[in-house]
Amino acid sequence: MEKGTLVEFRLHGDRRLAVLDRPEGKKHWIVVDERGQAHTLHPRQITYEVTGIAIKPGEIPGFLREIDPYLDPSSLEVAWELLVEDGETVDPPAMARLLFSDQSPLLCYAAYCLLSEDKLYFKQKGDRYEPRSASQVADLKHQSMMAVQRLQEWQGFLDRAQRAIQGEVVEWQNSDAGRVEALERFATLGEEATHRLPALETLAALGYPETSEAAFTLLVDLRLWSPHENLFLRRSHIPIQFPSGVRDMAEARLHNPPPDADRRLDLTMHKVYTIDDESTREIDDGLSVEPLADGNHRLWIHIADPTRWLTPGDGLDLEARRRCTSVYLPTGMVPMFPLELATGLMSLIQGEICPALSCVVLDDSGAIQHYTIAPSLVKPTYRLTYEDVDEMLQLGVQAELELETLATLAARRQVWRRSQGAISIHMPESSIKVYGDEITIQVLEDSTSRNLVAEMMILAGEVAGRYGQTHQLPLPFRGQSQPELPAEEELLMLPPGPVRYCAIRRCMPRGEIASAPLRHASLGLEVYTQVTSPIRRYADLLAHFQIKAHLRGEPLPFPTEQMKDLLQGVSATAYEATLVERQTNRYWGLEYLRRHSGEIWQALMLRWLREHENLGLVLLEDLGLELAMRFNRSIELGDRLEIKVTYADPRQDLIQFAEMTESTVHYT
Repeated sequence: MEKGTLVEFRLHGDRRLAVLDRPEGKKHWIVVDERGQAHTLHPRQITYEVTGIAIKPGEIPGFLREIDPYLDPSSLEVAWELLVEDGETVDPPAMARLLFSDQSPLLCYAAYCLLSEDKLYFKQKGDRYEPRSASQVADLKHQSMMAVQRLQEWQGFLDRAQRAIQGEVVEWQNSDAGRVEALERFATLGEEATHRLPALETLAALGYPETSEAAFTLLVDLRLWSPHENLFLRRSHIPIQFPSGVRDMAEARLHNPPPDADRRLDLTMHKVYTIDDESTREIDDGLSVEPLADGNHRLWIHIADPTRWLTPGDGLDLEARRRCTSVYLPTGMVPMFPLELATGLMSLIQGEICPALSCVVLDDSGAIQHYTIAPSLVKPTYRLTYEDVDEMLQLGVQAELELETLATLAARRQVWRRSQGAISIHMPESSIKVYGDEITIQVLEDSTSRNLVAEMMILAGEVAGRYGQTHQLPLPFRGQSQPELPAEEELLMLPPGPVRYCAIRRCMPRGEIASAPLRHASLGLEVYTQVTSPIRRYADLLAHFQIKAHLRGEPLPFPTEQMKDLLQGVSATAYEATLVERQTNRYWGLEYLRRHSGEIWQALMLRWLREHENLGLVLLEDLGLELAMRFNRSIELGDRLEIKVTYADPRQDLIQFAEMTESTVHYT
């Protein structure tokens, strides 16, 4: 290399030109760029030497302006097409001759610039460049096009997001789904979420902190989530939407019902009452009373028969098995079956002829003397609410004396169960409903109608259990071991009502489910299986499948070992659903209290949680809510007090109270 030669080198990755000025030591050179700045370079740092011209540093900008018109990357495509077939390599001078029909130093450097920057048509091999194959170029073009498309989609997403944050209604694109899903996963699962990078990139680009809380806030700001989004449900494995194949199968059942495999009793002549909450949409049980010639009554319990519309192992059954239960939340229901079936063909609809599984019971003393189970057809006469039935019983409506008979039989049945060791716990329960932005809480007190329905459902469960026990059928038998209750004198020392029932409730062991009969201590029954909610409990549906197959004389669809395996999965999924229901109800209970923080609530001290820390459980009697509260004074079980909410954060599951007489804040 000689002084005055124009050379190229890279500075922080950028292409730079400079003129050789003088040697530095044995190998290095001092070069001067167009700004007059000196740089010390080793020959290995020089990426190109422009030979054949002498130039001064101040002339470098002019040199660059001269080559600029020749730096069109698309011109390489023509050269590539000429060279690719033979796979002929090329150096910058040869490329200059091919592109520009000239090999001047300026054009050779232009050719070098094109080749060294090209990532599509040529790859460098030593001092020469080899054309890539046609398939390689096609792949690179596709990758480049996809990169451009991804960039456009990313910029479009950010634009839509910014407009949505500003309150504008935007139309989200299919390409936005991946980034929205990443945000949802991160907001739901936090650091446990997989593939968090897209969510973090989105948060950073929109100026939000890179936290799961910020992801939640962003989704709310984008109007994609409600401020009260149910994270408990999202964190669960409970499916919310039905797969398209299941929806198609439900639609097919509606329009092309399968043939009925059962010979059914025609019970359409009987008056049938269905009794539920007003909001109930899955009507799965009804009651009839048939007078007999001897003055006694035949009691019919009709249970909806969804197995009329499906078979074990079909798509609808497998989807119901995956869900295991309908989930009832203050904001609405997540059904076990598609709603068009659950609230239509499968339900006992007033005025329509419906398939059912009916139990007939002769029950004079409260004990079962005789029973029959049979598939049937019924025509529900009345769809009543609990309030309707209570009012009709109170007024003694002569046209509906069957209701009085049902109430009498239910009361007799309850007395009999108590004689068998049944344990009754009467704690107030709250029903929380959310309609739009309005929250309502209703306390469900004991009533004749609710006790009536509960007793009839328990009776049907005993009948089904007896049938399974007699015929040795593997069913989802329910049981509960005998609790160790406090001594009678100890219970009598507690205030009657919720405090005493709370003490008994603490002693109750968890229920069990097994394929063989179990004693159910708290119900006072030697055998019991739930069968009255097959539209919304998969275990009940299993019992229907088994019983109906046996009634037809067919092999059982679920042998003992398979039933055991199914019950394990059913129990786990049902427990998860119950947990989601409890967590969601607690959230909306706290939100209700947050919104009514100015109100004073009557509270009852139920029991100590940690007496040494003065932490107790109180019942807000007007709402039926049980919450923890810390006291800074002496207090006894059964004491009533007035409390006020001073702080509530449902999302963090926090609430703080002040006892009005003490003006002190207590923490849960």
